[in-house]
Amino acid sequence: MSVMAEVLHYVDVTDAQFSVAVLAIIFNPLFWNVVARWEHRTKGLTRVFGCPYAACYCLALLIILLNVYRSHSFTVAMNSQPKAELMGRPEMFYAGAILVFIGSVFVLSSFYALGFTGTFLGDYFGILQEEKVNGFPFNVMENPMYWGSTANYLGLAMM
Repeated sequence: MSVMAEVLHYVDVTDAQFSVAVLAIIFNPLFWNVVARWEHRTKGLTRVFGCPYAACYCLALLIILLNVYRSHSFTVAMNSQPKAELMGRPEMFYAGAILVFIGSVFVLSSFYALGFTGTFLGDYFGILQEEKVNGFPFNVMENPMYWGSTANYLGLAMM
C-alpha cells in the first residue's frame, strides 16, 4: 500500500467538518492579504475608521476572530476524523506537546518582536517600524509566526 493510500485511510475527506476546517484554513490568510493590499492601494479602511491605527485595530480584531473560528473548526474536524492507533501512544502526545511548545515560542516571540500593529499588517496602513526587526526569532528563520503556527497545529493533531 502506498504512503498516500495509508494516509487517506485516516482522513475522511467527505466529512463536513473536515471541509469547513480546510475552507477556514485557506480563507483566513487569503482574506487578510486581499484586504490589506486593498487598504494599501486605496486607504479605504483608514477613511472609514478615521485613522490608520483604528483601521488596523479593527482588521486585527477581525483576524483574531477568524483565527478563533479556524482553530475551533480544526479541533472539531480532528475530533471527527478516524484515529490511527499510533496516535494514541504517549510518545505521540509528548512529541505533539513539544511541537506546540516550540511553535508557541516562535509565535509569541514574533508577536513580541513585531508588536501589535507589526503583527497585524500595520505596514499596509502606513504604520511602520522604526527599523527592520532582525532579532529572535527572525534571525533563526523567515516567517517564524507562520512556521510556529504550523507547528502548533501539527502538534495539536498529534496530541
